[in-house]
Formats: sequence, structure tokens, C-alpha cells
Amino acid sequence: MAGERILIVEDDERIGSSLLRALEGNGYDSHWEQTGAGGVASVANRRPDLVLLDLGLPDLDGLEVCRQIHQTDSSVDVVMLTARDEELDVVVGLDAGAIDYVTKPFKLAELLARIRAQLRRVETAPDARSSVGDLVIDHAARRVELAGVEVDFRPKEFDLLSRLMAEAGIVVTRESLMSDVWDEYWFGSTKTLDFHIAAVRRKLDRPGEPSRITTIRGVGYRLELM
Repeated sequence: MAGERILIVEDDERIGSSLLRALEGNGYDSHWEQTGAGGVASVANRRPDLVLLDLGLPDLDGLEVCRQIHQTDSSVDVVMLTARDEELDVVVGLDAGAIDYVTKPFKLAELLARIRAQLRRVETAPDARSSVGDLVIDHAARRVELAGVEVDFRPKEFDLLSRLMAEAGIVVTRESLMSDVWDEYWFGSTKTLDFHIAAVRRKLDRPGEPSRITTIRGVGYRLELM
């Protein structure tokens, strides 16, 4: 649903102005900043639903901007706009708090599809709680507890774990996860799914023990019944 607040942090005049026009034309409440410092300040002042963040900014490295944004508001979604498409760069960006990335040059239709996907949320019953062993999810409060200790999950990590828990013990296909957690019209690389699975595993798994999430190669993932 359009009307959500989107912040663009991009120093390139042509790209920034084009994005602003396109987003406003699609009904989004959009704002454009050309520096990292301005972007961080705008997050505090405007509380956007999503940030489109260029990594090549003139004053601050985009990864540092991403970290500062999440120190200001840990709930805001950040999509990186990057000319860096090496896997290591993407992993570092997602670890810094981004939930997805779009490699330049990008097609506007693809970016708009990614925005719709990131603003979408897995719908859950307002009073729903579910558990698998010592893992408990409070869907209404969007909280995760592991062995009685609350664990911080970023928005898409939470949605992914929630989707897997809904069918614990059953393989959920990659296609279903992308459709339900991201968007049914998603196109392009699904690498972001693998990165998010890895992030969820790091928060759930104990050293030396089998992962709670099993990869079924070529099919999908299964949350194990512990």
C-alpha cells in the first residue's frame, strides 16, 4: 500500500532526483538526502518506513551510515544501492543491518518491486504465540525468546523465522519463503534469502551443535522440532 515514508540517501543528483520523482509518482511519501549525516538525521526526524541507501557517499561510508541508522531506529528497513556486487561486500552490508541490496545500474521496475516486497509483512494473528522446544515467538509483540532469553531479530529475520515456525518439521520451499516473506512477484537473485537464513542461524544455533534450520538442497529449508 502506497503512502509509506521512504528516505533516499544518494549523492548522485541524477539518480536521487529520478528516484524521488518515481517514488512520489507511485504514491510514496519520499524525502531525499545527499549525505550520510543528513540521512541519519532524517531517520531521527522523519521516522521512515524504508531507507534506500547508496554505499558510495561523500562524507561517510554507507555501511557506517547503515549502522548509525539502526542505532537511531533499529526497526527501519534499509535497502542498499550499490555498485559492489561481490558476495563478501553483500554479506558485510547485510551484517551492517541492510535487509536487501540492489546493484547499480538497476531497472526502476525492479527497484519498485523490491520496495513493495520490503514493505510487505507476514500477516499473523494479533494474539498468536508459537513455540518449538525452547524457542518461542510472540507474533503480536514481534519478540523471540530462546531458552527464556530474548534475542534481537531484525524485521525480515523475524518474518523468516515466523514463516519457518508455522510449518516446523516440514520443508518450506525457497519459492514459498520468497513469496511469503518478500513478495509473490519477486524477481532477480534469491541470494538475500540465503544471507537471512545464515543470520537467523547465527542467532539460534549453539557452537558445536546441529543447526536448528536444515538446508534441503535445491528445495528449501526446514525448522527442526527440537
